[in-house]
Amino acid sequence: QVQLVESGGELVQAGGSLRLSCAASGRTFSAYAMGWFRQAPGSEREFVAAMSTSGTTTYYADSVKGRFTISRDNAKKTVNLQMNSLKSEDTAVYYCAAKFATCTGCTYRTAASQDYWGQGTQVTVSS
Repeated sequence: QVQLVESGGELVQAGGSLRLSCAASGRTFSAYAMGWFRQAPGSEREFVAAMSTSGTTTYYADSVKGRFTISRDNAKKTVNLQMNSLKSEDTAVYYCAAKFATCTGCTYRTAASQDYWGQGTQVTVSS
């Protein structure tokens, strides 16, 4: 069982930066590939970024590539999302997700494949 709690979402101006954090509970955090998803009003939840269990493999949505960076600290059981050059279209509720990994380099980029979800944190980018 893994519980996830996100933090760091707030109102920011376009062009600004935010750092989202996700704290996990449970003894086997390092066995889970981690990901960030987001959901804007009236839209489906969409993939943002993913990282493998060891952190050696990452994957980003085209819309955030070059602006967002995912990282994890297995000792602290945290995963972060550094968001730079924010745009109004980045406005959404951001969710942390965990998937029990079947290989060390695997990432999981669909919402349906995730095992656990956090409650979400609101990011609002004003233009």
